[in-house]
Amino acid sequence: MSAGLTQAVERGDLDELIRMIDGHCAARDWDGLAELRERCRRAHERSGRQLWPAAAHAEYRLALEASGPWAAAVLEEGAGRFAPGPLSEVAASTHRWDELAGHVPPGPIAVLTAHERALRGEDLTGITLPGPPVLDLPLRLEPWEPAYFHAAYHAHKGDFPGPQPPALERVDLPASGALPFRRSGEDIEALLGVTSAWTAASAGRADAVAVEGDALTAIAGLGAEQTRLAPLAPADALATLAWAGASGGAHGRRPGAAPGRFAAWWVVGALGDLLDSWPVEPAVVGRAAARLDWFWWDEGSPASGWVVRVAVEDRATGRAWALAGHDPGDPTHGPSASGS
Repeated sequence: MSAGLTQAVERGDLDELIRMIDGHCAARDWDGLAELRERCRRAHERSGRQLWPAAAHAEYRLALEASGPWAAAVLEEGAGRFAPGPLSEVAASTHRWDELAGHVPPGPIAVLTAHERALRGEDLTGITLPGPPVLDLPLRLEPWEPAYFHAAYHAHKGDFPGPQPPALERVDLPASGALPFRRSGEDIEALLGVTSAWTAASAGRADAVAVEGDALTAIAGLGAEQTRLAPLAPADALATLAWAGASGGAHGRRPGAAPGRFAAWWVVGALGDLLDSWPVEPAVVGRAAARLDWFWWDEGSPASGWVVRVAVEDRATGRAWALAGHDPGDPTHGPSASGS
């Protein structure tokens, strides 16, 4: 196998290297897979051969399929560049935290992996984080949180389930001509942050407004001429926002479920006027989410690609917000409400 590896590296034969990776995984030969990864990484340094895709795929398969020590070893900055998702999420999808904890290199990736495990149901309260506290979130799910959408990773692809639109009813929008719409502020930044990967690294666009009024007024402020609307339970709204924040849209790099969860919490904190004292007790965030009225909306018909359209109403203060994010992606296979 080493002679075959040397020949494949010298030829720059990516197809053969991928077949070798499959063979190492089938045999659970993690030493051989790690050697292939290193040989492919060094090929660029020594001869300029572009074997990064093979190295990255080897890292991905180690994170996904190898035993805890091998999976933990690749949880480092820059690894898995071409993987279907971040290796923190990949490793967390198939390993408990105690399988990884004693072997993971300290740093932000390790901390994100712990948060990914917490999002998948592990209670890691009280553990010593192996790096900086990159997310101000509890290391366990709170009773009021939703069942978040979890990515499922496979040898050569990932599956990324997402929200499906509820039954929508057509409603009339108010005239938007003279209404004072606001498009700046911490609340707007928080809403737009949900789709930042779509807009920064893909073809996505997003807009958000805040108004003095109700949810329909906010939707009109985005320029919609007609709309269909359905109420969302707070938990469903959080799951939708977290799905969007976890996704890279059509072409962006997927941040992962833990950053998506943070993006959803940050929206609640911004709309609930909690950011001045952030981080706050998780129960405070839960109460803030529960007192807001949440809605799913569209412009009269479903859109293809990656879509998040949420409106929010705070009847206690008379304020409302609306978010419209859309990344059309490839219309031949782009999903209507889910994506990477």
